[in-house]
Amino acid sequence: HDFETYLLELESRRQTPAQSDFQPMLDWHDQINRGMESVAAAAQTSAPAPETPDAAAPANTLPAATDKQPAPQQPQKDDRRQRQNQAQPQEMVRVGADVLEALVNLAGETSINRGRVEQGITEFAFNVEEMGNTVQRLYEQLRRLDSETEAQIMSNYQKGVDLGEYDEDFDPLEMDQYSELHQITKQLSESASDLLDLKNTLLDRNKDTETLLLQQARINTELQEKLMRTRMVPFSRLVPRLRRIVRQISGEVDKRVDFDVLNPEGELDRSLMERVVAPLEHMLRNAVDHGIETSEGRQSAGKDGTGRINLELGREGGEVVITLSDDGKGIDTDAVRKKAIERGLIAADAQLSEQEIQQFIFHAGFSTAAAVTQISGRGVGMDVVASEIKQMGGSVTIDSRKGQGTRFIIRLPFTLAMNRALMVKAAEDSYAIPLNQIEGIVRISPFELQHYFEEENPVYTYVGQDYELQYLGHFVHGNRVPHLENQTTPMPVLLIRSTEHTVAIVVDDLVGSREVVVKAVGPQLATVAGISGATILGDGSVVIILDIHSLIRAAHVQTTALAAGETVPTLPQEPEEELQPQRDTPLVMVTDDSVTVRKVTTRLLERNGYEVVTAKDGIDAIAKLEDIRPDVMLLDIEMPR
Repeated sequence: HDFETYLLELESRRQTPAQSDFQPMLDWHDQINRGMESVAAAAQTSAPAPETPDAAAPANTLPAATDKQPAPQQPQKDDRRQRQNQAQPQEMVRVGADVLEALVNLAGETSINRGRVEQGITEFAFNVEEMGNTVQRLYEQLRRLDSETEAQIMSNYQKGVDLGEYDEDFDPLEMDQYSELHQITKQLSESASDLLDLKNTLLDRNKDTETLLLQQARINTELQEKLMRTRMVPFSRLVPRLRRIVRQISGEVDKRVDFDVLNPEGELDRSLMERVVAPLEHMLRNAVDHGIETSEGRQSAGKDGTGRINLELGREGGEVVITLSDDGKGIDTDAVRKKAIERGLIAADAQLSEQEIQQFIFHAGFSTAAAVTQISGRGVGMDVVASEIKQMGGSVTIDSRKGQGTRFIIRLPFTLAMNRALMVKAAEDSYAIPLNQIEGIVRISPFELQHYFEEENPVYTYVGQDYELQYLGHFVHGNRVPHLENQTTPMPVLLIRSTEHTVAIVVDDLVGSREVVVKAVGPQLATVAGISGATILGDGSVVIILDIHSLIRAAHVQTTALAAGETVPTLPQEPEEELQPQRDTPLVMVTDDSVTVRKVTTRLLERNGYEVVTAKDGIDAIAKLEDIRPDVMLLDIEMPR
């Protein structure tokens, strides 16, 4: 009511409102927003009441309205209904976000299962072909058997005639052996011929199934795209909230700031949007508090008294690019450098570019604020922003010019559920690398690679750009050099460029690119550097999706620390097996579903001085392998599980 009175007063003044008149309005507006948020929160906790037309209107106005104007109410309703019929509004259905999440997951599962069926069908076709070849051989052998049998019977008959056992008029068909054997060989030939027909029928059915699977793949892709569309929400929903933050902070620190959002109608994945709010809010607070100078400071620097912050949303391929820029004083690289030396992050005489020094603000607990306030200075912030963005599979880069302003560029995957990835091999293991992290692919001959890897820190130059040459096995297995001995064909090399490093990564083989359904790896592996998720292939095998940028970063942190003589816990490679205590007697694991066999084998081995562990089936054996590592395993060939 006060707000309303204030507005009426302003209107009655008949003059343009001054800048100061807007502040009370904004305060009231924020108060209303806060009230609405608390009401919404309360409504979520309590069960929503069924919305009837009576309940929707305030109770105290209903009787008054019906007493005063009973007549005109009806035609008004009819008018409204007519207008609605003319407009034909689109029906809206409210679906819980969790239901949509579940649907997207199920669509992903369907994709995986279809891939597995496809692989099964391919193997089936191969086996049918093999069966056809075998039946063909069998058919040939039976034909020969048939002619051999015929020849033998005829020779026996001829012998009988010569010896006078048979009369000239005697028909060979009357011989006993002729009937049985002859019939069986003929029947076998017919059966083999039927088998060949059956093989052709199976192959035809297989082709039909492949066609159906192809159609299903198209439908599946369409279903996934439509579901992805349902998850998309316009970025403009966030804008009022971000404006409010800029307004509040600028009011608290007494600075004048204009906030502009370019292309707010761009769309983002709903879950991505929820997670990107906190990093954006923090960066806006920083921009207002640290970046934008006070009015006096701006005027003395020859700038306009009001600071500007721009937020731009764009798309690049499969990525969403959010650019946050301000025209403030930029990052004070001298202060950052001083703080980094203080904390022992770099040596005092280290030669680093401005770009490299700016990256230190992403370190945990790093703050250059002179005093700790409610808004900033606690050293918690940019490290959380960077890690949150990395967890979403994105990256954040800084471009800051002293006295001119700072620009943060955030790149995020278009959706968290699906991704296009390149399947590569390092030794026998397959890995998936998101395509948006790969700049290009080249092939280098093994002879040339041999020459490169003989150097300490090989550098590969491609189109005037220098790339550090590394082998993928170095990151995942700890092998610095690929096996080049029996390699005759050129090896694929992936060119990776991130803000900090440009690296060329040698891989053993390229399997091809495919659309992968990204699955979370769970808390056990989430902390391992370089793993951004996992996917399931058509044959049911799980493949890790690598985050190449963080693998390279982790490896660099390790090498710089080793150069400085420190020990670093964050090794990007897989942990080596713990050394088992040395045993004098060999340990044997007997895996068999027969109790008798387990007992007999155990007694025999123990008599001969072996230690024995038993397992009743494969799953049991795997569970026991978690704790012990036998020297020998005796396996039953066929057993459950």
